[in-house]
Amino acid sequence: MNAFFEKLSHVFRDKGLRKRILFAVVALVVFRLLTTIPIPGIDTAKLASLFANSQFLGLLNIFSGGGLSNLSIVMLGVGPYITASIIMNLLTIMSPRLKAIYQEEGEAGRAKFAQYSRRLALPLALIQAFSFIVIFQRQGIIADLTPMSLLLNVSIIAAGSMFLMWLGELITEFGLGNGTSLIIFAGIVSRLPQGISGALASYDPSQLPIYVAVLALALVVIYGVVVVTEAERPIPVTYAKQVRGMKVYGGVSTYLPLRLNQAGVIPIIFALSILLFPQMAFNFLAASANPALKHISSVGLSLINTAWLYNSVYFLLVFVFTYFYTAVTFDPLQISENLQKSGAFIPGVRPGQSTAEYLSKIVTRITLVGALFLGVIAVLPLILKSVSGITTLAIGGTALLIVVSVVLDVVKKLDAQVSMREY
Repeated sequence: MNAFFEKLSHVFRDKGLRKRILFAVVALVVFRLLTTIPIPGIDTAKLASLFANSQFLGLLNIFSGGGLSNLSIVMLGVGPYITASIIMNLLTIMSPRLKAIYQEEGEAGRAKFAQYSRRLALPLALIQAFSFIVIFQRQGIIADLTPMSLLLNVSIIAAGSMFLMWLGELITEFGLGNGTSLIIFAGIVSRLPQGISGALASYDPSQLPIYVAVLALALVVIYGVVVVTEAERPIPVTYAKQVRGMKVYGGVSTYLPLRLNQAGVIPIIFALSILLFPQMAFNFLAASANPALKHISSVGLSLINTAWLYNSVYFLLVFVFTYFYTAVTFDPLQISENLQKSGAFIPGVRPGQSTAEYLSKIVTRITLVGALFLGVIAVLPLILKSVSGITTLAIGGTALLIVVSVVLDVVKKLDAQVSMREY
């Protein structure tokens, strides 16, 4: 506890750290202010009714940072950029050139990869903005727009999303933590007062045991997220001795830390992004005058609203994306080559291909635990909602996982900054 307060005092005494924290806070305040500026011509009563009866839109609103619930100019949030990142990660598997850029060209390659994602985010933002406006028009929430007004609204919404993407990168560079994650985090936290007041308004004394059980489960989930996020599998590494002149170099032993959950919350964000596309498409077709399209829409929406099917697909997507993202970001062959070039080896394992196979086997095993944990956390609140009937639990697990992971990441970055300044 004394160490905690000592580090906290370092934060307040250090001018550079204060500036970083202040910049991140001001940027998030700007973001929250933008979520209160709606596009023109909205029927607020119909909009509130639609969001009250749609879990899908509530989930979208979480990841838009809260801007979708009042159709603000930043209603898309960082969604287009996340979708673009998903597409680029998928392309790394199909394109050896992109994989080489991401994994072999170092910081310059990752910067180039990020630039491709930014360029792809713009057309995606335009498409999503147009789709949302058409969907809400057909619901009677937005008044009929002239072609020029439609073009203007689409441009404003897409520009808002691009601004948030830029703001997130500024937070990453000049603030603390990952800017995109912090924007999503701010949207989740901003809904806490509303969620708490809604829970208090619908409080039923007969459901007190359920509330206590949910609170206890939330504490267990938080503890589990912290443990799984921090868990590592150390791989012992020894550097070979080298004699140069009269001196002996190397011979030291260290370890290679392999995280239990190397993907973080990215698989859940990926899975939600994939799940949202068919829901958006079926909602779009529901207002069509074509009977065949309306039938397809009704069948699709009925399948999506089937709880066990939705939960199963959600769990499977999270599980698969955990392995996929780990495979993209962790290359055992490259690590094996780097160890061999630096004169290091894993005791009992031959350098080269054997080391790569050994690392791949260990990563596959420990990722299984991380993938199962993420999948259970993702579907747990949906299962609890169907069992208990408490609607405020519908998005709790995913939001809780993101909040805890982002807080841990910010604390680590803050601790690293303090330690660096102490040295």
